[in-house]
Amino acid sequence: MPYKIRTRDDHFLNDGSPKRILALDGGGLRGILTLSYLAKIESVLGQRHGEGENFRLSHYFDLIAGTSTGAIIAAALASGMSVTEIAKKYLELGQRVFQKSWLRDGFVRAFYDEAGLIEELKQVYGAHTTLGDPSLQTGLLVVTKRLDSGSPWPISNNPRGKYYGPRPNSDVIPNSAYPLWQVVRSSTAAPRYFDPERIEISRGKVGEIPVQGEFVDGGVSPFNNPALQAVMYATLDGYRIGWPTGADNLLVVSIGTGSRDPKIAPARLAADNALKSLLSLMDDCATLMETLLQWLSSSQTARMIDRELDDLRHDLIAPAPLITYLRYNVALTKATLAEIGMEFEDGKIEGLSAMDDPLNMKTLHEIGVNAAKQQVRDEDFPSNFDLVG
Repeated sequence: MPYKIRTRDDHFLNDGSPKRILALDGGGLRGILTLSYLAKIESVLGQRHGEGENFRLSHYFDLIAGTSTGAIIAAALASGMSVTEIAKKYLELGQRVFQKSWLRDGFVRAFYDEAGLIEELKQVYGAHTTLGDPSLQTGLLVVTKRLDSGSPWPISNNPRGKYYGPRPNSDVIPNSAYPLWQVVRSSTAAPRYFDPERIEISRGKVGEIPVQGEFVDGGVSPFNNPALQAVMYATLDGYRIGWPTGADNLLVVSIGTGSRDPKIAPARLAADNALKSLLSLMDDCATLMETLLQWLSSSQTARMIDRELDDLRHDLIAPAPLITYLRYNVALTKATLAEIGMEFEDGKIEGLSAMDDPLNMKTLHEIGVNAAKQQVRDEDFPSNFDLVG
């Protein structure tokens, strides 16, 4: 079916047409698993639209949101790259950036030197590409956390956004002028793994020192899964997009990085109750995000939240679903992995949950391919969201 390739501004239009959101979780190098799902989705949608290898997810999705490693992938997708291209660069990034050093312990100094990550991001997006650059072919939303003010920051290339462009008599630097690599790097600055990213957000008046915000990984906010933040960004008045809700109007596709087995604690955290508590809190946030999204939606992929709630099939927060919601992820547990034909010992299962081990990437990719083959179906994507001329 022929369709018109749209610009960023076309994607952001509030013209009554159905809109599509893609949301990508954080999870360190487990993002390679996300890319396996994306490859399957790109293939399914490409065949449906008769484009095959020429199809790009930036053609289909009107807003692509990402947190942490999801932000790396989201920005590359919004730039018009194919999933195959991104996966190649992602594998190279993982091998080059995540090199352990005995001089870095994660307490006095971050585990990894951000200089290598910065160089890789500049190569992928361009050193001088800004958030407002026309090379971004669709909507992009990056979730980061401003540590010095304690607030989550959803940063977007939405041209109608309050802080997107310059404002009269203001020293504030518009979001459109932020370097794209720096916005993505701010969302990936996981505490202990990388030092915070400082972005100049105001030039300051004459004689004053410019104001820099200190940003860390968006996974430190409730939005390591950015799907709910993306829905709010697309629909709440303050964000100035204003897309209508309704199951026929708004499709949300959310992809995880594999959820860890909470019964298997990483050996290096055995005596670190603070970090175990943080991981537990992140797990709770992830479950809350899925519960809320299933509560809002009509979903072909709804999972059982727990044995008491089940999958919320008979629960709705409103008289009718506010979104159509698809969630793809796989639990990194022995039982779930066996269901997709992969057998692992407990020690290997524990290792797969690590966010910073390049040696896991091949296995995680295979897990993603097998899981996507089983989970992603053409019929998941309602035909009313198909692209038209």
